[in-house]
Amino acid sequence: MASKKSKDRKYVLAKELEDLFDTYEKLFVVQVDNVTSNQLHEIRKSMRGRAVIYCGKNTQMRRVLRNLEETRPELEKVRQACKLNVALVFTNGSLPVVRDEIVDNKKPSAAKAGAVAQVSVMIPKGITTLEPSMTSFLQALNIGTKITKGAIEIINDVHLFEAGDKVDPSQAALLQKMDIMPFAYGLVPIAVFDGKSLFSPEILDISDDQILGSFSRCLKESAALSLEVNMPTVASVPYAIMLSFMNMMALAAETDATFEKAEPMKAYLKDPSAFAGLLSSGGGGGGGSSGGAAAPAAAAKEESEEEEMAPAANLFGDDGDDY
Repeated sequence: MASKKSKDRKYVLAKELEDLFDTYEKLFVVQVDNVTSNQLHEIRKSMRGRAVIYCGKNTQMRRVLRNLEETRPELEKVRQACKLNVALVFTNGSLPVVRDEIVDNKKPSAAKAGAVAQVSVMIPKGITTLEPSMTSFLQALNIGTKITKGAIEIINDVHLFEAGDKVDPSQAALLQKMDIMPFAYGLVPIAVFDGKSLFSPEILDISDDQILGSFSRCLKESAALSLEVNMPTVASVPYAIMLSFMNMMALAAETDATFEKAEPMKAYLKDPSAFAGLLSSGGGGGGGSSGGAAAPAAAAKEESEEEEMAPAANLFGDDGDDY
């Protein structure tokens, strides 16, 4: 009877996992080392409505995923990530937001013998709550002490262990007796599945500004390369047009050749004094000067355009003579 119930339970969990893959488009693969069932229950409650945590045996999860791969081959990547002590967190929400919520759900924990230290631990000097009978225990750990007002006082700061060290039984017992809980355990994201791709959680730290900055930098480099090898591309055409226009303006300034946009510039170069009154009065004046106001305004606009285009040429280290 017990075997039948266990078998039925296995089918129910398998069907539940299949339904989750049909309902949610994104998921996290998370480590659940040192996470108790009570803590997992609290995390489930805190994330209700935004994410669903599925815990099961790896063999069962891989079996369900292998069946789903017949229609969704991209799930093979998720199956390969189901190793060691892991769970799946399904969501349709914002991945960075859900990731932060997963990481923030940690619970302080005592140091256990044989555990790998998450952080360095230092016991500060001063009076402790330990009874004088613990003196020999502290001396075995090479910790200098003295008795002060019926309690043990640690003489100097004690660096107990570094991050990454294994905690030995004596160190764990000391921290427990001093009621120090230096570690914090929770779900640890190790992989993210979205858009048929499995990638590292660190990718979620990349902001939109960083993406746009990289794209802009690559676009400029592509335009520079296209101009250098004289190969027109979508990126280089605007710069090529600007450089060509600058060359045409330079040619018009040095020769009798002209075109519509060059007329104001040529008029200014021919008789700069004609524009002196306009420039000094800010565009005001009598009827004689108002009749020629359009030409000086156009000349000023052309000069402004030339000043704006000059940095574009300098960007590529070229004065535009070859274009």
